[in-house]
Amino acid sequence: MSGPETVDRVLITAAVGFVVVAGALLLFRISRGPSMLDRAIALDVLAALIIAGLGAKSAFARDSFYFPIMLVLAFLGFTGSVGIARFIAVRDKPLPRRGPAGKKGRK
Repeated sequence: MSGPETVDRVLITAAVGFVVVAGALLLFRISRGPSMLDRAIALDVLAALIIAGLGAKSAFARDSFYFPIMLVLAFLGFTGSVGIARFIAVRDKPLPRRGPAGKKGRK
């Protein structure tokens, strides 16, 4: 194994280590998140970490088999995030404003 190949292997191994540590921290955030929005964001980041892990595996094996899978996961992560954002936006609508004496404003 030549020098550049050794450097590649060390960097890919370090990247996988960072992905594993970030995944563990995200699982903690998913289980202990103070709100549903925090948990939803953590799940979105978890999807991105899965994509990063597949990219590292693909780089380690020097195989492009996982690229279409990564593309589908990115699309599903995006649509899931948009769906959660729309759900939270509908659920957290502001209440109608009332006048100074607690009466509704004129129409």
